[in-house]
Amino acid sequence: MGIAQTPRKILHLDLDAFFCAVEELRDPTLQGKPFAVGGLPEQRGVVASCSYAARRFGIHSAMPMGQALRRYPDLIVIHGRHSEYAAYSCKVMAQCANLSHLVEQISIDEAFLDVSDLRAAAETLAYELQATIWDDLHLPCSIGVATNKLVAKIANNVGKSRATGTGAPMAITVVPPGEEAAFLAPLPITELWGVGPKTAVQLTALGILTIGDLARLPAADLLQHFGEHGRDLAQRACGEDDRPVMIEHEVKSVSHETTFEVDVTDGELLRRTLRHLAEGVGRRMRQTGIQGNTVRLKLRWADYTTITRQVALEEPTDLDAEISAAVVMLFDKAWSGERPVRLIGVGVSGLREPVQQLGLWETSSDKGRKLQETLDAVRERFGSDAVKRASDLNQGS
Repeated sequence: MGIAQTPRKILHLDLDAFFCAVEELRDPTLQGKPFAVGGLPEQRGVVASCSYAARRFGIHSAMPMGQALRRYPDLIVIHGRHSEYAAYSCKVMAQCANLSHLVEQISIDEAFLDVSDLRAAAETLAYELQATIWDDLHLPCSIGVATNKLVAKIANNVGKSRATGTGAPMAITVVPPGEEAAFLAPLPITELWGVGPKTAVQLTALGILTIGDLARLPAADLLQHFGEHGRDLAQRACGEDDRPVMIEHEVKSVSHETTFEVDVTDGELLRRTLRHLAEGVGRRMRQTGIQGNTVRLKLRWADYTTITRQVALEEPTDLDAEISAAVVMLFDKAWSGERPVRLIGVGVSGLREPVQQLGLWETSSDKGRKLQETLDAVRERFGSDAVKRASDLNQGS
């Protein structure tokens, strides 16, 4: 006889309307108001995130901002502060790491945790994590609890969609061991991983409308219609998923990029944007405790042609000024002065942990690091816009 394995305890954490929640921390008067984070409507802008008050008017992520404003003309539109969102994301992931060493971050506002080794019930741990993130960071989150990643993720989606009230869901949805297939059965097939629009049409043509319908279909039929993908669908429909929570992945580079709503030919605007992106890259590197020795520039022209240029530094760095100087130098060499730019990005690779060196004299690098630490402290306390370059002020940005 084999030894029965104890079911795993997997949490799926999803921050509720994350970008909007951060904006409400910056400006509490936004709470309860219809607002969206995204690009300007007259410049091909889209909704990156919207408040729950805005969702009552049919506004949702990825909607063109112009369409959102037609649905609710008094919608407040806020341009995103992505370096700030990244900083809060790091704080949330640190809270997750305090609970379990098995944390897999899958996006800026989502993560899986394996808490199987902890004695407390998975539901109890979920409530504790949710309360900790709220108490310490004032960010709302929802959590799905199950024996595997597939069901935990779907449970969280279902819990958030069924939440009542006008604010963030703050849902906790638990699928007990052994009830995975029963939980999934009544859900539409589009809730299942691996069922995109094309596959959904094919399944609907076969009379398969729910995950339960799919689970009852003989595996041989799924293989006939979908090949090896059909075998995966059959397992998922029964709530089976043995994928581990992955924590070992090598970060090869850190980068930030932005797409302009209107193609840009203003050199000073492009250089200012590069400096802001470089600051975001440097901040992420310092928060993670890494440095890099190769700086990369990414440019996409109006015709969607994309080029990259890079330069190796004499020594690894995580300082904004050094990253900025290198990428602006690359830009000045690559840009003709007239060609419209659609997208611009900054990246640093060749990553490693800093090497501490002892010296008798204070170098310019030491002074630069002290200044950087001071700037980080100011921005941490007063926000990322607390310190601006004189050139930015002169431009009114």
